[in-house]
Amino acid sequence: MSLTYKKTSTVNPNWLASATGWVKKTHNIPQSMGESGSGMTIVKSGTVYPANDTTAIGIVTEDVDVTYGDKPGSVTIQARVYDAQLPVALSTEAKTALEAKGFHFDKYPVFG
Repeated sequence: MSLTYKKTSTVNPNWLASATGWVKKTHNIPQSMGESGSGMTIVKSGTVYPANDTTAIGIVTEDVDVTYGDKPGSVTIQARVYDAQLPVALSTEAKTALEAKGFHFDKYPVFG
């Protein structure tokens, strides 16, 4: 039996304000960070890594399927981000920790 996983995020996630200065690194994404549903456990793009607190070092770049255990995944470690577009609101502690690591947070543009 072959297993497939349909990736739902895009090359440039909707929370990324600019690809200029966008730095990503591979990290081990633990299964405990995932959300279960439809028989799969997924860590969503935009999830603060490793936690939404003072330990924050980045943001998971693309959805990661951790159904069968921890997996390597891309973590954005420096970027310009629309924080209102992240799937979960940043805690004050996480935002401060990420800003210290080179993140810049922008308001999502409203047109019209």
